[in-house]
Amino acid sequence: MARDFSNKVVFITGAAHGQGRAAALAFARAGAAVAGFDIARSLAYPAYRLGSSAELESLRNEVAGFGGRFLPLVGDVRDERAVAAAVAETVAAFRGLDIVFGNAGVAAYGAVTELAEEQWDTVLDINLKGNFLLAKHAAPHLVARGGGVIIFNSSVAGLRGFPRLAHYAASKWGLVGLAKSLAIELAKARVRVVTLHPTGVDTPLNDGLAELEGSTALEIAEKSAGNLLPTPWVTVEDVVGCVLFLASDDARYITGSGLTLDAGLLTR
Repeated sequence: MARDFSNKVVFITGAAHGQGRAAALAFARAGAAVAGFDIARSLAYPAYRLGSSAELESLRNEVAGFGGRFLPLVGDVRDERAVAAAVAETVAAFRGLDIVFGNAGVAAYGAVTELAEEQWDTVLDINLKGNFLLAKHAAPHLVARGGGVIIFNSSVAGLRGFPRLAHYAASKWGLVGLAKSLAIELAKARVRVVTLHPTGVDTPLNDGLAELEGSTALEIAEKSAGNLLPTPWVTVEDVVGCVLFLASDDARYITGSGLTLDAGLLTR
């Protein structure tokens, strides 16, 4: 089902590649003006490739190629000044804000007894604090607009535990609490807040994690055998379909809850 987001303004974090890039393209093709925020460089931890400035620029060119509107923004979701400035620049450029997709996130393996404090902080700060800062600075603009939606990209790890992923799971569970609390605070202003919970997704993050393990994403998926349906993972297109649904009027009475895209994993 084609969705129309003409006259809507969308802000996406982690937009350079993976799920964020796919969402940016989909919203732009559906008529929205899209701002894509990304750190556009890799970090020491986790030690796999994150989105780059070249990917962010190529995204701008791709959107321009089909006549869409895209604003590339470089910054760190852990930096409140950078987040506030990016949101303000988006509102100034597109005269408002309607939809926020908090997608930026990282993951890494490590047992609790092996994790360094800095590793824990990195994952929690990017995945959870970054979305708190995003919501803090975006919500007033949605309220001023008379309504809107904030979508946090959580995970099946935000609904159950996983070994060697405690910091990741804690951050994704935290998004559930953040979303439910925000949904209560913003309901009277007609701002909805929801979470999305995918199983493994075929993205550069998936490949990066596997490389750090000296394996491939497919080998790890086959060993875990977590999904009930016979697929090792879902695609970015699967995720984007859920994001566009949650952002649409078809989901106008969905708030404070989550949509699970798990291929049956949690049923096990």
